[in-house]
Amino acid sequence: MTAGQGQGGTLPGTAAWHALVAGSPWLVPLLCGLLSMLAGQDLNWDLQNYHLYNPHAWLTGRLGIDLAPGQWQSYFNPAIDVPYYLAFTYLPGWLCSFLMGALHGLNFPLLLVLVRRLLPEGGGAHLPFWLAAAGCAGPGFLSGLGNTMGDNLTALFVLGALALLLRAPLRAPLPAPSPASLPAPLFVPATGQILLAGLVMGAGTGLKPTNAVYALALCVALLVLDGPPARRLRAAFLFGVAVLAGIALSAGHWYWTMWHQFGNPLFPQFNDVFGSALAPPIGVGDTGWRPRTLMEKLAWPFLFTLDPRRVCELPLRHLAWPVLYTAGIALLAALAAGRRRLAAIPREVRLLMVFGAVAYLLWMNLFSIYRYLAPLELLAPVLCWLVLAALLPGRRVLAAWCVGLCACSFVTVENWGHAIGVKPLSVEVPALPAPARSIVYIVEAPAGWLVPFFPPEVAFVSLGAGFPESPGWLRRAAAIRASRPGPAYVMLPALRGEPDLQRAAATLQRYGLALDGDCRPYRVSAGRAVLSYVFCGVQPR
Repeated sequence: MTAGQGQGGTLPGTAAWHALVAGSPWLVPLLCGLLSMLAGQDLNWDLQNYHLYNPHAWLTGRLGIDLAPGQWQSYFNPAIDVPYYLAFTYLPGWLCSFLMGALHGLNFPLLLVLVRRLLPEGGGAHLPFWLAAAGCAGPGFLSGLGNTMGDNLTALFVLGALALLLRAPLRAPLPAPSPASLPAPLFVPATGQILLAGLVMGAGTGLKPTNAVYALALCVALLVLDGPPARRLRAAFLFGVAVLAGIALSAGHWYWTMWHQFGNPLFPQFNDVFGSALAPPIGVGDTGWRPRTLMEKLAWPFLFTLDPRRVCELPLRHLAWPVLYTAGIALLAALAAGRRRLAAIPREVRLLMVFGAVAYLLWMNLFSIYRYLAPLELLAPVLCWLVLAALLPGRRVLAAWCVGLCACSFVTVENWGHAIGVKPLSVEVPALPAPARSIVYIVEAPAGWLVPFFPPEVAFVSLGAGFPESPGWLRRAAAIRASRPGPAYVMLPALRGEPDLQRAAATLQRYGLALDGDCRPYRVSAGRAVLSYVFCGVQPR
C-alpha cells in the first residue's frame, strides 16, 4: 500500500490535498466572498448610522449642508467607505457583498506569507495553511466578514506592513544554543522595506485611526532588531516618519477639510486641544469597555473570554487569548529564570512577539473594544504556535492541540446584521413639496443611511441624537433653519410598528420645536428585511 493510499483519497499527503493547499491563496478569498454573499447585504448599525452617509456626503458636497446626520461619526474620514458606497450604488447587492467578502479574504494569503517567513524552512507544506486558516476562523473576523466596519479591511494594511518587514530569505532551523554555536544570521530589513512598511501601516491608520496602536507597536518592535542601538533607533525613526507619510496620503485631505470647515482636523474628537466652536472642549471616545482595576488588567484575557460582552456587543468568545496570554507569561518567566535563551528565538519571531505584546497592551488601555483586535486575532494562532514552540521545543503535538483549540472558536460566531435575500436596498421616500426649502431633523440614531435616498436639496440636522453639542453648534443649526423657511420634518424609526412620538416630542421641545401631528409612514426594504419609519411635520413652539 502506498503512502497516498494509506492516507485516503482526500487526506493530507494526496495530490488533491496538495492542489487544494497550493490554490488556497485564491480559493479562500473566493470562499469568503461566497460566505458574505450568502449572508446577505450588510445591515449593521454603523452602516445605518454613517458608513453610507459619509462617502455620499463627501462625493456630493453635503458637508456644508447637513449637521451630523450620522452623529459625531459623520466626520470620520470617508475614504475607507468609498469603495463600498460605489459598489452599493452601481452593482447588485449580492455582487457588492461578494466583493467585500473576497476583499476581506485577502487576509488569508497575507497570513500565509507571514507564517512561511516565520517558521523554520517555511513550515513545510501544510502547517502554514492550517495556521492561516485558524487565523481566519476567529469569531471577530467571521462576524465582520463582508461588512463595512473596516476592521477586517484595514487588517490588510497591518498584515501587509508586517509581511514587508519580514521579507527575508527563509532560514534553516537554528542550532541548539551552546557556547560553540555559530551566531544566527542577522535579521536587518533594508531601508526600503522599513519605509514601505511604514507607508502601508500609515495608510491603514489614516483610514481607521484605531490602527495607531499597531503602528506604534511595530515601531517599538523594531527596537529588537540586530545591531547597535543607533541602527535600531534609526529603523524605528524611519518607520515612524513613513507612518506619518502614509497617514497624510490616506487622510491628509480629510484633515485639511475638517480644519478648513470646523477648525479641528479631527473634528469633533480632541476638541479639548483644537477648540472648535462647534463642539464642546472634550476628547470624545468610548472608554467604557476598558478594565477598571489593576487586577482586571492582569486577568483581562480570562475575563473577556468568560464574559465576551465586557469587550463587545456580541458574545464573540475566542479561546486563543487565555492560551496565548498564559504561554506568553510562561515564556517570559522561563527567559528570566534562564531555562530558555533569548538567542534561541529567531529575531523575526522576536519582532512579532514584541509587536503582539505591545499592541495588546495599547489596545487594552486605550479601547478594549474587541473589533479593534482584528489584526491580532488573525495572528493569534501563529503567535500561539511560535510562543509554545519557544517554550516547549519539540512538543509540536501540544502546540497543535492548542492551535486547534483556538480554531474551534468559530462556533461562537454571530454577526452584526445582514439583510438576507437578493432584493436591493430601497427606500419609499415621502413626497416633499419644496425640498430646497425643507429641513429634516434627526433625533434618534441610526438614520444617516437614508439621506442618499432623499432629494439632494434637503438639509438634515441632528438634534440630541448623539453629537456633543455646543452653543456654536446650536447657532449653526438655527442658521440652517432660518435659511430654509419651507416645511420642517423629523424622521423617526417605528420600532415594533409604532414610533416613539412622546420621546421625539420631548427632544424637540428642548430646541423650541414641536410635532404638528402630521405623520406619514414609509418603509425601507433590504433583502427580506423591512424596516418601518415615519416622517412627521415639525413647527416652532
